[in-house]
Amino acid sequence: MGDVAHNPTGGATVPPRLGRSLWSDALRRLLRDKAAVVCFVVIVIYALVAIVSPLVLSGWKDSYNYDNINAPPSHSHWLGTDVFGRSVLEKTLLGASTSMTVGFWSNILAVPLGMILGAVAGYYGGWLDDVIVWLYTTLASIPGIIRLIALKFAFMDHKLLAGTPLEMDLDGLAGLCLALAVTSWIGTCRLVRAEVMKVRELDYVLAARATGRRGFSILLRHVLPNVLHIGIITFSLGFVGAITSEVILSYLGLGVKEMPSWGQMIDAARMDLVVGRWWELAGAVGAMFFIVLAWNVFGDRLRDALDPRLKNV
Repeated sequence: MGDVAHNPTGGATVPPRLGRSLWSDALRRLLRDKAAVVCFVVIVIYALVAIVSPLVLSGWKDSYNYDNINAPPSHSHWLGTDVFGRSVLEKTLLGASTSMTVGFWSNILAVPLGMILGAVAGYYGGWLDDVIVWLYTTLASIPGIIRLIALKFAFMDHKLLAGTPLEMDLDGLAGLCLALAVTSWIGTCRLVRAEVMKVRELDYVLAARATGRRGFSILLRHVLPNVLHIGIITFSLGFVGAITSEVILSYLGLGVKEMPSWGQMIDAARMDLVVGRWWELAGAVGAMFFIVLAWNVFGDRLRDALDPRLKNV
């Protein structure tokens, strides 16, 4: 009748529960955390807005209305209008699309790059480790905002994959994502390298070596899956850095130019407070505040949920 345990009195007891995996346990803990669930819902809402708003508001650039310039919030315009008579609410929603796009693509490029370089450096060591450590140490010695500004200037008037159907203008959104990716992989590389240096000495890795497996196969099948949680956590926390960096660069005039941005809105509204026009600044700052807060809280809770040392806390 199956593996049912019996007690000394002869009655059957409940079958022993199988242990949960790290991922299922992390999901269970996140679902029980109300703050994490609320923050995740906020992130999903922003993601949906980022996808839908460019489709619904595609004609925003041409929606000039000079008879309704700098109008305060009203029933027709919940966040008022800007200096060209365009809706600030629509501008804010399109800015969310810009920020979420930059955060997603920059981390999609940076996190795998950092994980691969960190895993190679930590597992193989030797001259590969020396070269990778020298590379990220050199880059880390330059302040992050200076690196970004330098790369943005270097990308000006350049195109990626020029002459092909995939041609991208590096002076716009693609260049900003690439610049953020090039400068954002360092932290992931450091963390993964340190963790891989510990994992490579564990018994199951030594056993895999003893069976004659090649080093790359061990790295791919046994080491990387056990440091994957670092990449997931870094991806979630990296969104905050990417969003704030995009806002700073757009404020300085080095960000995206083909789409509205919260940084552009803050730059355009910096003198409006003097004459009492607060709605454009409030829209950009408010939208940025909620998504940064949601990512920060969710990233912290995700890090705690994926920490095996906190499994029984």
